[in-house]
Amino acid sequence: MSEFLFSYLVFLYWFPQIENYIKDNMKTEMVQLQQSAVHNHTAAMLEMGTSLLSQTAEQTRKLTDVETQVLNQTSRLEIQLLENSLSTNKLEKQLLIQINEINKIHDKNGFLEEKMREMEERHRQELETLRQEKQSLQVLLNRQGSVLHQLETMGKQISRTHSNTGGNSTALQNSQQQDLIESMRSLLNLCAKDEGPAPVLNNSKQADEERKFRDCAELYHAGFNKNGVYTIHISAQENRKSRARDMRCKGIWIKPFAHCMDVRWTQKLQFDSVWSFPVYCLMESAGGGWTVIQRRLDGSVDFQRTWKEYKMGFGSVSGEHWLGNDLVHTFTNQRQHRLRVELSDWDGQRAFSQYDSFHIDSEKNHYRLFLKSHSGTAGRQSSLAIHGADFSTKDMDNDNCTCKCWWYDACGPSNLNGVYYKHGQHVGKFNGIKWHYFKGPSYSLRYTVMMIRPTDFS
Repeated sequence: MSEFLFSYLVFLYWFPQIENYIKDNMKTEMVQLQQSAVHNHTAAMLEMGTSLLSQTAEQTRKLTDVETQVLNQTSRLEIQLLENSLSTNKLEKQLLIQINEINKIHDKNGFLEEKMREMEERHRQELETLRQEKQSLQVLLNRQGSVLHQLETMGKQISRTHSNTGGNSTALQNSQQQDLIESMRSLLNLCAKDEGPAPVLNNSKQADEERKFRDCAELYHAGFNKNGVYTIHISAQENRKSRARDMRCKGIWIKPFAHCMDVRWTQKLQFDSVWSFPVYCLMESAGGGWTVIQRRLDGSVDFQRTWKEYKMGFGSVSGEHWLGNDLVHTFTNQRQHRLRVELSDWDGQRAFSQYDSFHIDSEKNHYRLFLKSHSGTAGRQSSLAIHGADFSTKDMDNDNCTCKCWWYDACGPSNLNGVYYKHGQHVGKFNGIKWHYFKGPSYSLRYTVMMIRPTDFS
């Protein structure tokens, strides 16, 4: 028991010491083990870090290589895009140029097509005009042939009478008589040569030709409703004052003829106190019945003319022409007339001006212009001087204006007898065909027509 107790006491004495010893030794070993573990872990981490750094560096190098390749490819793509953009811009410019060329060609083709249509229409009208003139001339030839036969018969009778009475006629009288007969015969031969065989007319057509219409309005009322050239007639008695000084040989004014078609209304031989002459009638515009006194179509006729030419008229009635101031004076002083002016620019825009009262004075008063009651689409204001403007030509200045060949009051906002400028040259031309309140003072128009009609037309 004592041994057990002794042992127990010894145990109690040494156990704490052993415990402390163990704790101290274990603590040291634990610290060493921890340090060793940390060292080992750190080494492993360092090794892993080194490995990761190596791998990261390798990946970075690879990424750098890839980035370099991408940058190179991007640069090449940018260069290609720039080249493509430049090429595209060049192609776009070429395409725009080609489109412009195509548009120009299209415009030219359109212009040429329109000109072709106009030429075809003009050719058709000229053919119709020639046909009508041929028929009119044939009627005139028949009349003149009869008159020539009568003159020759009278000449033979006079010759026989003078032979029987001993002959007191002078050589001058014989010469004048012979000149008259020869002039008549030459005209008949020339017209017959130009016209060829006479047309065969039916009775109704001959009856129409025999009727004497004073203007296009009467022709329209008689049933003639197509645009074209017609023959109208004015009584010589009605026209005596304005034509007295041009009449010779009892109403006959003889002038040498270069061509049968050159016989204008002031030059035709008349034996029945009636002046016959061709005019262009517009039967399909603005109600019809219009007598054309001026027309500009294509610049084929020079309108820079003398006072005498504007007095007598010039050009071809089937194309560009001026009917003649004397004739317009006669028309507008026999009856009250309206004036209608139709205009067209180079873009196809059309307009008109109309005056409910229109007449011009005699040559003595410089064919002074009188107008009233303007209306229409060619401007709110009239481009023609309303009252009292005198007519001027290049050799007769009645207005102190350099433009000439029109009714001016110290120049003015219109001149439909100006210089005809072709397409592309029609802008900035103050001496062109102008109508100020339609296209301005320096725009030269493409087409104009002046026409008159009695105010009582219905």
